[in-house]
Parts: sequence; structure tokens; C-alpha cells
Amino acid sequence: MLTARAIQCPYCGERIEIVVDASAGDQRYIEDCQVCCRPISIEVWIDADEHAHVSATGEDA
Repeated sequence: MLTARAIQCPYCGERIEIVVDASAGDQRYIEDCQVCCRPISIEVWIDADEHAHVSATGEDA
């Protein structure tokens, strides 16, 4: 169950698209910004209706 989500890089502010695997359940991982290459901490959680929600923060937050 792959889903594309748009996030905003916490460093450069650019809007980038990531692909989330909602079938893997709640997860946390690091993905580099496609524009400035800095590490973004991505947190994915699945609600009761099985919708994926995404949070993107900088490593220094």
C-alpha cells in the first residue's frame, strides 16, 4: 500500500514528495531532502481508518 505524500523540508523549505508504505504500520526513519540533501526525520503513523499521516522534522529539532 504505497502512497505518495508531499512534505516540506524543514531546512530549505522546498516541497518534496516521498513515498510511504502504509502497510508497514507506524514507522520512523531518516530520508535526505532531494533538494538540499540534509537529513529529514520522517515519522509515519496509521490511524484507526488506516490512513497514513506523516510528520517531517529536522535532525536538530
